[in-house]
Amino acid sequence: MYIVGIDIAKNSHQAAIMNEDGSLVGRAFMFSNTRDGFLFLMEKLAAVDRALEHFEFGMEATGHYWLNLYTWLAEKKAVVHVINPLQSDALRNLYLRKTKTDSVDAKIIAQVIRIGQYSETHLADERMLSMRDLCRQRFFLVDSAADFKRKIIAMMDRMFPEYQGFFSDTFGKSSSAVLRNCTSPEEIVSLGTENLAGILHSASNGKFSERKAADLIFLAKNSFSARFSSETLSLLVKQMMEHIDLANRQIENLERLISQRFQSFDTKITQVPGIGPVLGATILSEIGDIRRFSSSKKLAAYAGIDPSVIQSGQFTGTESHMSKRGSYYLRRALWVAAFVSVNHNKEVIQLYKSKTAEGKSHFQAMGFVCHKLLNSIYAVLKHGEDYIPFSVPMNAPSYGYAAALASG
Repeated sequence: MYIVGIDIAKNSHQAAIMNEDGSLVGRAFMFSNTRDGFLFLMEKLAAVDRALEHFEFGMEATGHYWLNLYTWLAEKKAVVHVINPLQSDALRNLYLRKTKTDSVDAKIIAQVIRIGQYSETHLADERMLSMRDLCRQRFFLVDSAADFKRKIIAMMDRMFPEYQGFFSDTFGKSSSAVLRNCTSPEEIVSLGTENLAGILHSASNGKFSERKAADLIFLAKNSFSARFSSETLSLLVKQMMEHIDLANRQIENLERLISQRFQSFDTKITQVPGIGPVLGATILSEIGDIRRFSSSKKLAAYAGIDPSVIQSGQFTGTESHMSKRGSYYLRRALWVAAFVSVNHNKEVIQLYKSKTAEGKSHFQAMGFVCHKLLNSIYAVLKHGEDYIPFSVPMNAPSYGYAAALASG
């Protein structure tokens, strides 16, 4: 049996072949992160032993660069061990000379696999990885639309400052219809009451008509707007409205697809307050295999909602904040779920109010809600049990779900 340690990089990888006794077979070699590079690797291995089943491969989970090589090896039924870089670092630190090169790293990875003192990274399957990509793209589009909205508001403050506040929602259906057609005071006035009323009537399903149009034209005629760049700003606002419309359509398509695919996962995560199919899919795909986490505290650390402690000498900070390490997307999804549940779920509202009554700030109380939700998520995923409300009695049996809640 041979062990192949592979040091992963973006454009090329370094490989070292090792015998079971720890001796190297030939010299370490480099191969590109391409199809030709993979074929070159296969040729190098065949020169040692033509049976691929006589090789075990080890590589670090470095960013996303290992995925292509991993899937090609897995397709050939090769035995591949994916380890956390921290595990190879532990062995690297035993060396007196702090040498770090790609060839040395490849040898160390092979040595870690040979010794067998490592815990294998549980890999998400193709469905889970696909779901994660869809959910992250949704977040990207949501952020893009929000960024365009902020820019539009800044431009309207210059071009037509009175516009903001005229509609209850600047980017609601009625207001958006106006912004797509006319944005500057001059354009609104020139459009005329009748045409503007037609736009408002259609967009609002008959709620707004001539009176609303006349009021807006009156504001436009008396606007205290900047006296330059009106034509340019109007063009930019209309272009950005097109981007927002496109992003919204793409978000709707993604949410439909995410919801459909989420149904194929056997999970009770949507029983947790504030979590629907889209947020459930996001949280599930970011966590991946729940077996990676032996406790809810480790999952909280992965989400970055664990407290960061400031300590120096005899001083220890009395106020702790979220560490904000780990998965940004998981932390963000938890925060959205907390926001939704605090506004709609009675038990979570009660929990939130109990914390603010203790003198906690809004963000501290929300952080506590995030923790409780994550504890519930951990228990649901780990044990496959139904969601149990937060008000579980403290003297409940300390096993399964109740134990997970108590640990938070």
